[in-house]
Amino acid sequence: MAKRINGIQQLGVGVTNVHEGFKWFRTYFGMDIKMFEEAAVAELMLPHTAGKTRERHAILALNLEGGGGFEIWQHTGKEPVKPLFKIQIGDLGISIGKLKSANIHKTYEQFNKWNLEVLTQIDKDPAGNEHFYLNDVFGNIWEVCVEPFRFMNQKSVNGGIYGAVIGVKDMEESLKVYQDILGYDQIVYDVQDKFTDWVGVPGCENIYRRVLLKKSVQPKGTFSPMFGPSCMELVQVIDREPRDIFEGRIWGDPGFIHLCFDINGMDELRQEVEEKGFPFTVDSAAAMDSFDMGEAAGNFAYIQAPEGTLIEFVETHKIPILKSVGWYLDLKKRGEKPLPKYIFKFFGFMRVR
Repeated sequence: MAKRINGIQQLGVGVTNVHEGFKWFRTYFGMDIKMFEEAAVAELMLPHTAGKTRERHAILALNLEGGGGFEIWQHTGKEPVKPLFKIQIGDLGISIGKLKSANIHKTYEQFNKWNLEVLTQIDKDPAGNEHFYLNDVFGNIWEVCVEPFRFMNQKSVNGGIYGAVIGVKDMEESLKVYQDILGYDQIVYDVQDKFTDWVGVPGCENIYRRVLLKKSVQPKGTFSPMFGPSCMELVQVIDREPRDIFEGRIWGDPGFIHLCFDINGMDELRQEVEEKGFPFTVDSAAAMDSFDMGEAAGNFAYIQAPEGTLIEFVETHKIPILKSVGWYLDLKKRGEKPLPKYIFKFFGFMRVR
Protein backbone atom coordinates (compact mmCIF):
# COMPACT_ATOMS: atom_id res chain seq x y z
CA MET A 1 0.00 0.00 0.00
CA ALA A 2 1.37 3.41 -0.92
CA LYS A 3 1.35 6.11 1.71
CA ARG A 4 -1.48 8.63 1.38
CA ILE A 5 -1.88 11.98 3.12
CA ASN A 6 -5.58 12.68 3.63
CA GLY A 7 -5.37 16.28 4.83
CA ILE A 8 -4.50 18.44 7.81
CA GLN A 9 -5.90 16.75 10.90
CA GLN A 10 -4.97 19.53 13.31
CA LEU A 11 -2.67 22.38 14.21
CA GLY A 12 -1.14 22.05 17.66
CA VAL A 13 -1.63 25.16 19.80
CA GLY A 14 0.25 25.34 23.09
CA VAL A 15 -1.47 27.33 25.86
CA THR A 16 -1.01 28.05 29.56
CA ASN A 17 -4.50 26.78 30.45
CA VAL A 18 -6.14 24.15 28.22
CA HIS A 19 -9.68 24.82 29.45
CA GLU A 20 -9.40 28.58 28.91
CA GLY A 21 -7.93 27.87 25.48
CA PHE A 22 -10.76 25.54 24.48
CA LYS A 23 -13.39 28.02 25.70
CA TRP A 24 -11.90 30.90 23.70
CA PHE A 25 -11.41 28.93 20.48
CA ARG A 26 -14.89 27.43 20.86
CA THR A 27 -16.52 30.84 21.38
CA TYR A 28 -14.76 32.85 18.69
CA PHE A 29 -13.48 30.33 16.13
CA GLY A 30 -16.31 27.80 16.34
CA MET A 31 -14.04 24.92 17.43
CA ASP A 32 -16.83 23.38 19.46
CA ILE A 33 -16.65 19.64 18.68
CA LYS A 34 -14.57 17.99 21.42
CA MET A 35 -13.29 14.81 19.77
CA PHE A 36 -11.21 13.79 22.74
CA GLU A 37 -9.70 15.13 25.95
CA GLU A 38 -6.86 13.45 27.77
CA ALA A 39 -4.48 14.19 30.62
CA ALA A 40 -1.42 11.95 30.34
CA VAL A 41 2.37 11.85 30.10
CA ALA A 42 4.08 12.54 26.77
CA GLU A 43 6.48 9.61 27.07
CA LEU A 44 7.56 9.30 23.43
CA MET A 45 8.41 12.93 22.67
CA LEU A 46 11.81 12.93 24.39
CA PRO A 47 13.73 14.26 21.34
CA HIS A 48 11.62 17.42 21.53
CA THR A 49 11.09 17.79 25.31
CA ALA A 50 14.71 18.15 26.47
CA GLY A 51 14.99 14.41 27.06
CA LYS A 52 12.35 14.30 29.81
CA THR A 53 8.83 12.84 29.91
CA ARG A 54 6.28 15.61 30.34
CA GLU A 55 2.84 15.66 31.90
CA ARG A 56 0.30 17.31 29.62
CA HIS A 57 -3.40 17.91 29.05
CA ALA A 58 -4.77 18.02 25.50
CA ILE A 59 -8.13 18.61 23.79
CA LEU A 60 -8.76 17.92 20.09
CA ALA A 61 -11.44 20.34 18.85
CA LEU A 62 -13.09 20.48 15.42
CA ASN A 63 -15.33 22.87 13.48
CA LEU A 64 -17.88 21.13 11.23
CA GLU A 65 -17.67 23.97 8.69
CA GLY A 66 -14.68 21.93 7.57
CA GLY A 67 -10.91 22.09 7.75
CA GLY A 68 -8.42 20.75 10.25
CA GLY A 69 -8.90 20.89 14.01
CA PHE A 70 -6.99 22.38 16.94
CA GLU A 71 -5.00 20.24 19.35
CA ILE A 72 -5.07 22.55 22.34
CA TRP A 73 -2.11 21.48 24.48
CA GLN A 74 -0.89 22.44 27.96
CA HIS A 75 2.18 21.42 29.92
CA THR A 76 0.97 20.45 33.40
CA GLY A 77 4.20 19.01 34.83
CA LYS A 78 6.11 22.25 34.33
CA GLU A 79 5.39 25.93 33.90
CA PRO A 80 4.57 26.68 30.25
CA VAL A 81 7.17 29.12 28.86
CA LYS A 82 5.84 31.84 26.57
CA PRO A 83 7.92 33.08 23.59
CA LEU A 84 11.03 34.91 24.75
CA PHE A 85 10.68 37.59 22.04
CA LYS A 86 8.07 39.10 19.75
CA ILE A 87 7.56 36.58 16.94
CA GLN A 88 7.61 38.09 13.45
CA ILE A 89 6.76 36.75 10.02
CA GLY A 90 9.75 34.77 8.82
CA ASP A 91 10.92 33.60 12.23
CA LEU A 92 11.67 29.91 11.97
CA GLY A 93 8.70 27.61 12.42
CA ILE A 94 4.94 28.12 12.35
CA SER A 95 4.32 31.82 12.92
CA ILE A 96 0.73 32.09 11.65
CA GLY A 97 -2.20 29.68 11.52
CA LYS A 98 -4.52 29.86 8.50
CA LEU A 99 -8.32 29.59 8.94
CA LYS A 100 -10.90 28.98 6.21
CA SER A 101 -13.75 31.38 5.51
CA ALA A 102 -16.45 30.95 2.87
CA ASN A 103 -17.59 34.56 3.47
CA ILE A 104 -14.59 36.60 4.53
CA HIS A 105 -16.48 39.90 4.76
CA LYS A 106 -18.96 38.37 7.21
CA THR A 107 -16.07 36.92 9.22
CA TYR A 108 -14.27 40.28 9.29
CA GLU A 109 -17.42 42.11 10.36
CA GLN A 110 -18.18 39.64 13.16
CA PHE A 111 -14.62 39.56 14.52
CA ASN A 112 -14.69 43.37 14.70
CA LYS A 113 -18.09 43.30 16.45
CA TRP A 114 -16.55 40.98 19.04
CA ASN A 115 -13.68 43.46 19.46
CA LEU A 116 -11.09 40.87 18.58
CA GLU A 117 -7.62 42.23 17.84
CA VAL A 118 -7.88 42.47 14.06
CA LEU A 119 -4.48 43.53 12.71
CA THR A 120 -5.24 44.34 9.07
CA GLN A 121 -8.05 45.25 6.76
CA ILE A 122 -9.22 42.74 4.15
CA ASP A 123 -6.58 42.80 1.43
CA LYS A 124 -5.35 40.53 -1.37
CA ASP A 125 -2.37 38.19 -1.38
CA PRO A 126 -0.05 38.05 -4.43
CA ALA A 127 -2.49 35.69 -6.19
CA GLY A 128 -5.44 38.05 -5.65
CA ASN A 129 -7.10 36.05 -2.84
CA GLU A 130 -8.75 38.08 -0.08
CA HIS A 131 -7.51 37.62 3.48
CA PHE A 132 -6.87 39.41 6.78
CA TYR A 133 -4.94 38.84 10.02
CA LEU A 134 -5.75 38.95 13.73
CA ASN A 135 -4.30 38.12 17.13
CA ASP A 136 -5.98 35.81 19.62
CA VAL A 137 -5.80 36.59 23.34
CA PHE A 138 -2.91 34.14 23.74
CA GLY A 139 -0.57 36.04 21.42
CA ASN A 140 -0.97 33.84 18.33
CA ILE A 141 -1.42 35.38 14.87
CA TRP A 142 -4.12 33.98 12.57
CA GLU A 143 -4.78 34.57 8.89
CA VAL A 144 -8.37 34.24 7.69
CA CYS A 145 -8.37 33.11 4.04
CA VAL A 146 -11.11 32.94 1.43
CA GLU A 147 -11.94 29.29 0.76
CA PRO A 148 -15.39 28.43 -0.65
CA PHE A 149 -15.27 24.84 0.63
CA ARG A 150 -17.79 24.18 3.42
CA PHE A 151 -18.35 20.72 4.79
CA MET A 152 -21.49 21.50 6.80
CA ASN A 153 -23.34 24.77 7.15
CA GLN A 154 -22.80 25.82 10.76
CA LYS A 155 -23.36 29.03 12.75
CA SER A 156 -19.62 29.68 12.87
CA VAL A 157 -18.42 32.56 10.67
CA ASN A 158 -15.23 30.67 9.83
CA GLY A 159 -14.06 27.13 9.26
CA GLY A 160 -11.13 25.18 10.65
CA ILE A 161 -7.46 24.98 9.78
CA TYR A 162 -6.58 25.73 6.17
CA GLY A 163 -2.80 25.64 6.54
CA ALA A 164 0.03 27.65 8.05
CA VAL A 165 2.59 30.35 7.39
CA ILE A 166 6.02 28.87 8.08
CA GLY A 167 9.28 30.77 8.36
CA VAL A 168 12.19 28.98 6.68
CA LYS A 169 15.96 29.51 6.60
CA ASP A 170 16.58 28.00 3.16
CA MET A 171 13.57 27.85 0.84
CA GLU A 172 14.93 25.11 -1.43
CA GLU A 173 15.76 22.83 1.50
CA SER A 174 12.35 23.26 3.14
CA LEU A 175 10.54 22.62 -0.15
CA LYS A 176 11.96 19.09 0.00
CA VAL A 177 9.54 18.42 2.87
CA TYR A 178 6.49 20.47 1.88
CA GLN A 179 6.53 19.59 -1.83
CA ASP A 180 8.23 16.22 -2.03
CA ILE A 181 6.92 14.55 1.16
CA LEU A 182 3.69 16.37 2.01
CA GLY A 183 2.63 16.62 -1.64
CA TYR A 184 2.00 20.37 -2.01
CA ASP A 185 3.14 20.19 -5.61
CA GLN A 186 1.43 23.28 -7.07
CA ILE A 187 3.22 26.64 -6.74
CA VAL A 188 0.52 29.33 -6.65
CA TYR A 189 3.09 32.11 -6.36
CA ASP A 190 6.80 32.52 -5.70
CA VAL A 191 7.57 36.22 -5.25
CA GLN A 192 10.09 38.43 -3.47
CA ASP A 193 9.22 41.91 -2.22
CA LYS A 194 8.03 44.01 0.69
CA PHE A 195 4.30 43.18 0.93
CA THR A 196 1.56 45.72 1.59
CA ASP A 197 -1.03 43.08 2.54
CA TRP A 198 1.07 42.35 5.64
CA VAL A 199 1.04 45.93 6.96
CA GLY A 200 0.00 45.63 10.61
CA VAL A 201 1.55 42.18 11.11
CA PRO A 202 4.85 42.03 13.07
CA GLY A 203 7.76 41.93 10.62
CA CYS A 204 5.83 43.52 7.74
CA GLU A 205 8.59 46.07 7.06
CA ASN A 206 11.09 43.45 5.89
CA ILE A 207 11.70 41.94 2.44
CA TYR A 208 10.62 38.33 1.94
CA ARG A 209 10.57 35.50 -0.53
CA ARG A 210 7.03 34.17 -0.26
CA VAL A 211 5.90 30.83 -1.72
CA LEU A 212 2.29 29.60 -1.57
CA LEU A 213 1.79 25.87 -2.19
CA LYS A 214 -1.36 23.87 -2.86
CA LYS A 215 -2.14 20.34 -4.02
CA SER A 216 -3.06 19.68 -7.63
CA VAL A 217 -5.02 16.57 -6.61
CA GLN A 218 -7.25 16.49 -3.54
CA PRO A 219 -6.91 13.38 -1.32
CA LYS A 220 -9.64 10.75 -0.96
CA GLY A 221 -9.00 9.21 2.47
CA THR A 222 -11.28 8.46 5.44
CA PHE A 223 -11.59 12.03 6.78
CA SER A 224 -10.80 13.95 3.60
CA PRO A 225 -14.47 14.97 3.03
CA MET A 226 -14.29 17.09 6.19
CA PHE A 227 -10.71 18.36 5.88
CA GLY A 228 -11.15 19.77 2.37
CA PRO A 229 -8.38 21.62 0.50
CA SER A 230 -5.37 23.12 2.28
CA CYS A 231 -2.24 25.13 1.54
CA MET A 232 1.22 25.92 2.91
CA GLU A 233 2.87 29.33 2.74
CA LEU A 234 6.64 29.34 3.19
CA VAL A 235 8.33 32.68 3.86
CA GLN A 236 12.03 33.49 3.95
CA VAL A 237 13.10 36.87 5.30
CA ILE A 238 15.86 38.42 3.19
CA ASP A 239 17.07 41.46 5.12
CA ARG A 240 17.25 40.30 8.74
CA GLU A 241 18.34 37.18 10.62
CA PRO A 242 15.30 35.08 11.65
CA ARG A 243 15.03 33.52 15.11
CA ASP A 244 13.75 30.09 16.08
CA ILE A 245 10.26 30.60 17.55
CA PHE A 246 11.04 27.94 20.19
CA GLU A 247 14.40 29.43 21.12
CA GLY A 248 15.01 28.61 24.81
CA ARG A 249 11.78 26.59 25.01
CA ILE A 250 10.50 23.07 24.24
CA TRP A 251 7.71 21.46 22.23
CA GLY A 252 4.34 22.05 23.88
CA ASP A 253 5.16 25.50 25.22
CA PRO A 254 2.73 28.26 24.16
CA GLY A 255 2.42 28.94 20.45
CA PHE A 256 2.04 26.81 17.35
CA ILE A 257 3.76 23.54 18.28
CA HIS A 258 3.25 21.26 15.26
CA LEU A 259 1.22 20.62 12.13
CA CYS A 260 -0.48 17.22 11.99
CA PHE A 261 -1.55 15.26 8.89
CA ASP A 262 -3.97 12.33 8.77
CA ILE A 263 -2.41 9.51 6.75
CA ASN A 264 -2.67 5.91 5.64
CA GLY A 265 0.43 3.76 5.13
CA MET A 266 2.68 4.56 8.10
CA ASP A 267 5.16 1.80 7.19
CA GLU A 268 5.52 3.13 3.64
CA LEU A 269 5.89 6.69 4.92
CA ARG A 270 8.58 5.58 7.37
CA GLN A 271 10.61 4.18 4.50
CA GLU A 272 10.04 7.21 2.27
CA VAL A 273 11.13 9.85 4.79
CA GLU A 274 14.18 7.78 5.70
CA GLU A 275 15.23 7.63 2.05
CA LYS A 276 14.64 11.37 1.59
CA GLY A 277 16.76 12.33 4.59
CA PHE A 278 14.04 13.22 7.09
CA PRO A 279 13.67 10.11 9.29
CA PHE A 280 11.07 9.85 12.06
CA THR A 281 12.26 11.54 15.24
CA VAL A 282 9.32 9.96 17.11
CA ASP A 283 7.60 6.71 16.10
CA SER A 284 4.84 5.29 18.30
CA ALA A 285 4.64 2.11 16.21
CA ALA A 286 8.16 1.23 17.37
CA ALA A 287 6.87 1.10 20.95
CA MET A 288 3.37 -0.38 20.56
CA ASP A 289 0.88 -1.66 17.98
CA SER A 290 -1.62 1.15 18.55
CA PHE A 291 -1.26 4.22 20.76
CA ASP A 292 -4.29 4.59 23.05
CA MET A 293 -5.45 8.17 23.59
CA GLY A 294 -8.42 7.18 25.76
CA GLU A 295 -11.28 8.04 23.42
CA ALA A 296 -9.24 7.51 20.25
CA ALA A 297 -6.35 5.35 19.11
CA GLY A 298 -3.82 5.09 16.31
CA ASN A 299 -0.16 5.39 15.42
CA PHE A 300 1.72 8.67 15.26
CA ALA A 301 5.15 9.80 14.13
CA TYR A 302 7.07 13.05 13.68
CA ILE A 303 9.63 14.43 11.31
CA GLN A 304 11.42 17.76 11.62
CA ALA A 305 11.59 20.06 8.61
CA PRO A 306 14.90 21.84 7.87
CA GLU A 307 13.77 25.07 9.55
CA GLY A 308 12.74 23.15 12.70
CA THR A 309 8.97 22.78 12.23
CA LEU A 310 7.60 19.56 13.69
CA ILE A 311 5.34 17.68 11.29
CA GLU A 312 3.16 14.98 12.85
CA PHE A 313 1.55 12.07 11.00
CA VAL A 314 -1.38 10.15 12.48
CA GLU A 315 -2.80 6.88 11.19
CA THR A 316 -6.13 6.68 13.00
CA HIS A 317 -7.39 3.29 14.23
CA LYS A 318 -10.36 4.27 16.42
CA ILE A 319 -12.53 7.35 16.89
CA PRO A 320 -15.61 8.07 19.03
CA ILE A 321 -18.93 8.51 17.21
CA LEU A 322 -21.48 8.42 20.05
CA LYS A 323 -19.67 8.30 23.38
CA SER A 324 -22.92 8.12 25.36
CA VAL A 325 -23.73 4.66 23.97
CA GLY A 326 -20.15 3.50 23.57
CA TRP A 327 -20.13 3.69 19.74
CA TYR A 328 -16.58 3.84 18.41
CA LEU A 329 -15.57 3.36 14.81
CA ASP A 330 -12.83 0.77 14.18
CA LEU A 331 -11.04 2.12 11.12
CA LYS A 332 -8.62 -0.80 10.94
CA LYS A 333 -11.57 -3.03 10.07
CA ARG A 334 -13.41 -0.49 7.94
CA GLY A 335 -10.60 0.38 5.55
CA GLU A 336 -9.56 3.68 3.98
CA LYS A 337 -12.52 4.83 1.88
CA PRO A 338 -14.04 8.24 2.78
CA LEU A 339 -16.59 8.22 5.58
CA PRO A 340 -20.17 9.03 4.50
CA LYS A 341 -21.42 12.45 5.55
CA TYR A 342 -24.07 11.02 7.91
CA ILE A 343 -21.29 9.60 10.10
CA PHE A 344 -19.76 13.05 10.50
CA LYS A 345 -23.15 14.41 11.55
CA PHE A 346 -22.89 12.30 14.71
CA PHE A 347 -19.88 14.43 15.67
CA GLY A 348 -22.46 17.08 16.49
CA PHE A 349 -23.36 15.13 19.63
CA MET A 350 -19.86 15.99 20.92
CA ARG A 351 -20.52 19.72 20.56
CA VAL A 352 -19.82 21.81 23.65
CA ARG A 353 -22.12 24.81 23.91
